[in-house]
Amino acid sequence: MNVEHSKDEDFMKEAIEEAKKAEELNEVPIGAVIVIDGEIVARAHNLRESEQNAVAHAELLAINQACRDLGSWRLENSTLYVTLEPCPMCAGAIILSRVKRVVYGAADPKGGCAGTLMNLLGDERFNHQSEVTSGVLEIECGLLLSDFFRKIREKKKLAKRMSVAEITKTDSE
Repeated sequence: MNVEHSKDEDFMKEAIEEAKKAEELNEVPIGAVIVIDGEIVARAHNLRESEQNAVAHAELLAINQACRDLGSWRLENSTLYVTLEPCPMCAGAIILSRVKRVVYGAADPKGGCAGTLMNLLGDERFNHQSEVTSGVLEIECGLLLSDFFRKIREKKKLAKRMSVAEITKTDSE
């Protein structure tokens, strides 16, 4: 394992910790950290449900924090680590904030714009492109998401069974 790959895994583990914070809030477990010169300068996790805000994605929140704390909208020497491949909105913010490199864990077949559905981050028609590394701790990142959605489906099934049982109980009385 080379040194860069090892560092990528270390920082992805930090993004996974952020994703777990989201899950504790019943948010989709996606986490992000931004690193400059080997130091985490921003960290965030999804807050869409908590804030009832469609743009409260982990990447956008981390970019916003980094820009605010660094006093610049240009994140030219940064690497963004995120547990799920960025969506089109986040890819746009990554381009506009000049993030140098994006490292993601799990691919997103329904919305991924860092190579799965399309690669906005490498599109040379934009005035900035980001280097992309995919699949870092992919299994761990993917399991966070699949386990989260499995639990939601189980809760819905249980709720449906309980409501059917209530209706049956009421009918028999």
